[in-house]
Amino acid sequence: MEKIIAILKEIQPDLDTDSKRLIDDQYLDSLSILSLVAELEDAFDVMIPAVEITAKNFNSVEGIYQLVERLKEED
Repeated sequence: MEKIIAILKEIQPDLDTDSKRLIDDQYLDSLSILSLVAELEDAFDVMIPAVEITAKNFNSVEGIYQLVERLKEED
């Protein structure tokens, strides 16, 4: 979880990592999400399919963490 927060802070320094509405409140836009996906794939050695890039998976740190963990298990 700390690694995900660090990546998010690199991409968006003023990000409220406690927010459950990172996309809905426009903390993350499409470009920052693409950067985030690339960083997550590198950091956790996972491939995030386009169908997984949804508000549900990226609206909170917890959602991102659950996505990464699920993808690691599927690998």
